[in-house]
Amino acid sequence: MTAAINKALYDEQGYIIVPNLIPPEMFEALKEACEHAIAKTRTGSWPHRRTVGRQFPPFDDSNPDSWGVQHLMHPDLEEPAFAEWYTSDALINVAKELLQCNQDELQMELFNLLINPLEHDFALRWHRDDVRENATAEEEVIALGLWTHGVQWNTALYEDSCLYLVPKTHKLPRTELQRAQSMTQAPPANPLDMPGAIQATLQPGESVFYNNNILHCGAYNSKQRRATLHGCMGDTRGGSTRAKNVLQHGLLWMTEDRFRDRLNVRGKKMLQALVDMKEGVKGDLGYSQVN
Repeated sequence: MTAAINKALYDEQGYIIVPNLIPPEMFEALKEACEHAIAKTRTGSWPHRRTVGRQFPPFDDSNPDSWGVQHLMHPDLEEPAFAEWYTSDALINVAKELLQCNQDELQMELFNLLINPLEHDFALRWHRDDVRENATAEEEVIALGLWTHGVQWNTALYEDSCLYLVPKTHKLPRTELQRAQSMTQAPPANPLDMPGAIQATLQPGESVFYNNNILHCGAYNSKQRRATLHGCMGDTRGGSTRAKNVLQHGLLWMTEDRFRDRLNVRGKKMLQALVDMKEGVKGDLGYSQVN
C-alpha cells in the first residue's frame, strides 16, 4: 500500500485520493458501527455531535439537527471497530508515508464521523483549519510553513461529494480574489465560484488525505446519505504546533485508563504521544476558529 502513495503529488497539490484503505472484512463492520453511532446521535443518547448552525468547535445543543458525530473511539460509544481501523496497517502506512516519519513518531489525534443533516442543508465557509480568515498574507505564509507535521483524511462509506478545496493553497497565501470570498462567516452560495476550487468526489471506500490548512469548505445535502470517517494523525516531531487544533475538541476522556486499556500496543504508543503533547502545553489554548 505504501509504495502506491504519490508523496510528491500530495506535497505539490496538498491532497491525494487513496483507494481501498478499509479491508473488505472490515467494511461492513464499520458501516454497522457508523449506523449505531448515527442513531445514538440523532436520538439524543450520544451527546457529542457537530450541531447544524455551528461550523467549528465549541459545538452546542442550539439545534437538534447534526452534521457530525464526535469521538468515535470513546469507550462509552462501545464501537471497537473504530479504534481497530484507526490503528490498522493500511491507514498507518499511508500516514507514515505522507508524514515521512516512523511508527514510533505517530501521534493519535481526532477520529469523528461526518453525516448528512436530516432537516437542513448545511455548509461550512471557506477556511483553513488553524488559520483565521482575517490573517494577513504574511501571517498565512508563517502559519503554513509550520503546518507540516499532521495529516487529515475523509474516508467515504457512501459516495461523497461534500468537500471542496483549492489545490496548492496549503503552501500559498490567498490571492485578493480568494480573500474576498473567504473573509466572512458566511458559507458560499456556490463553492466553485472560488478561484481555483475543485470538488473532491469520493466513491465508497476511497479516502482523501489533505493538509487541513489548505483552503477548503464543505456543503452538506440533507437528502444525500453520508457516513464519512473523518480523522487526523500527527507527528511528534512537530512538538506543540498542532495542540490547539486538536485539543480544542475536548479530549480529556482520552487520558482515562478505560480508553487506553482498550487499545492495541500500537494504539497505546500513539495515545501516549498525544498525552505528552497535552501535558506539555499550559493554560487555555482557545479555539482555532470562531463561529
